[in-house]
Amino acid sequence: MEYSPPPLFKQGASARAKVVFFSLIALILLVADSRLRSLVMIRQAVGTALYPVEAAALLPRDAAYAIGGYFTSLAALQKENRRLREQQLSNAQALQQGRQLQAENDQLRRLLDAHERVPLKSVMAEILFDARDPFTRKIIVDRGARSGVEPGQPVIDDLGVVGQVTRVFPLSAEVALLTDKDQALPVQVLRSGLRSVAYGQGNSGALDLRFVPTNADVRNGDILVTSGLDGIYPAGLAVAKVVHVENKSSDPFEHITCQPLAGIDRNRQLLILLADSRLPVRPADDAQPAAGKTDAAAKGGAKAAAKDASVHADKNVSAKPAPAAPATHAAGTPSPAVAPKPSTPAPKAAAVPASAKPPAGKAAP
Repeated sequence: MEYSPPPLFKQGASARAKVVFFSLIALILLVADSRLRSLVMIRQAVGTALYPVEAAALLPRDAAYAIGGYFTSLAALQKENRRLREQQLSNAQALQQGRQLQAENDQLRRLLDAHERVPLKSVMAEILFDARDPFTRKIIVDRGARSGVEPGQPVIDDLGVVGQVTRVFPLSAEVALLTDKDQALPVQVLRSGLRSVAYGQGNSGALDLRFVPTNADVRNGDILVTSGLDGIYPAGLAVAKVVHVENKSSDPFEHITCQPLAGIDRNRQLLILLADSRLPVRPADDAQPAAGKTDAAAKGGAKAAAKDASVHADKNVSAKPAPAAPATHAAGTPSPAVAPKPSTPAPKAAAVPASAKPPAGKAAP
């Protein structure tokens, strides 16, 4: 028994002829679109007409993504909120302890009659470019001598020490970073109080603590701050964090590597502390020779006055003696040996015998 399609499907060309025909039409349309650009308007019109259909077809997928993102963001926000609350509680405890320590410090300073720290002036600077030498760690900032910048002044950011001003121009200045191979900074371990010197390693971006004995109390994670012994950096500024401590039996010193805390390679704005890097002059040493000269001059003047008085007494023996002028000491006060007494009347010349004349070179009583 043979099965044949209904008469409706037997009409027209065969399936092979249809495939060939529509394939030719597709090739013609592809060539016309790629060569002649004649189907751009038709494509835009078809795309505009089919856009609502595409949006409706993608609506379930977008809805599933939106629901999943909502619950994911809600869980992330709850977790972050919980973490921020815990951090707030810990910060509140640290803040209260800091206030208590500050009050205790103020009381101790008042008891010891200590002077309060004078805050240093500062100026904001922005990094212009790096230095030309690739073997050094130096930068150029947009503040110079007109802004009060001087060589030797420290440069910091919001996290710690960045470097030091090494060269000053009228409108700019050169800053040597803390990690420069020619930089050395006196530091102190915040936990144990151990003092040492941190040296820059150059392009590696790290610091070295050299000549530290093997039995020194230095651990990984210790914070280094400025000790203030150099007179340039204020004490207490954060410098670096110890990241590696190595002890060798053949080496009497430890190999300690530190990572700077300041954003040396990240920040663009810096703060220059306008501290006077010059050493103070001791005026007491310079004043001693001048004081000695003044005393010598005063003594010489007193001797000359005494000599003139004795010569005047030799020449006027028979005349009525006048009241002697008060001699002057080196300090500028009258001499009590020659000062006349106002209550005792002056003796007359007739009552004084010739033998009572004082010898030359001695002052009259």
